[in-house]
Amino acid sequence: MIEPGQIPMVVSSVGMALLLLLEQLIPAVERSRGEVFRHGGRNILIGVANGILLALLATPLLAGVSEWTRQSGAGLTRLFDEPWRTGIGLLLFDGWMYLWHRANHEIGFLWRFHRLHHLDTAMDVTTTLRFHPAEIGLSTAARLVVMPLLGLTIGDLVLYEIVMFPVILFHHSNLRLSERPDRLLRWVIVTPAVHRVHHSRVQVETDSNYGSVLSLWDRLAGTLRLRTDGLPVSFGLDVEIPHPARNQPQ
Repeated sequence: MIEPGQIPMVVSSVGMALLLLLEQLIPAVERSRGEVFRHGGRNILIGVANGILLALLATPLLAGVSEWTRQSGAGLTRLFDEPWRTGIGLLLFDGWMYLWHRANHEIGFLWRFHRLHHLDTAMDVTTTLRFHPAEIGLSTAARLVVMPLLGLTIGDLVLYEIVMFPVILFHHSNLRLSERPDRLLRWVIVTPAVHRVHHSRVQVETDSNYGSVLSLWDRLAGTLRLRTDGLPVSFGLDVEIPHPARNQPQ
């Protein structure tokens, strides 16, 4: 029997397997099978290590804060009754994810860990797993503060991740999607065409499109950027190019 807390992992595993298959059938960028395996293997190993870290350290801490939040009745969303409380909480948490991602680009200390994600010179669904363990730890620490402020429980977080994981797997994927469906989808969620720009080695493009699930936040903040020249995105980082975060002392 699958425990509720395990559902996001099951959803993400099934979603990744499906997208790995679809990437071979209808890839946006053609790559050799050997390149796909080498690239994917490295990222999956990073993802497994981070998964163990989350299971051993992050999950117990989040569960403890969740129980305190539930018992104390703390948090902004406690001003609302269900189902408004959950809906508003998930919306605000997605807004927080936008702010956190943006902070990882604009604060030098955070960028030194987040740049591992952007150093990937190819982009496919396994890029979703490519994060520095320190970034995972810092993200968890931030959530320990945000959850009681918003009044979110571990159940709310699980529900958010059930929605989030398929979206971030999708927008990292090397899946060929024609302009029309991508354009329609990106009015609501972050799509591959949007997120590929974020992984560009061109700095002004790297520093845009921070949304995790909803494209709303980038639209409101003026950080939504789309490619209009029809040229493919060159992934990775040119570390010698000046960047607000990269210029911080090492």
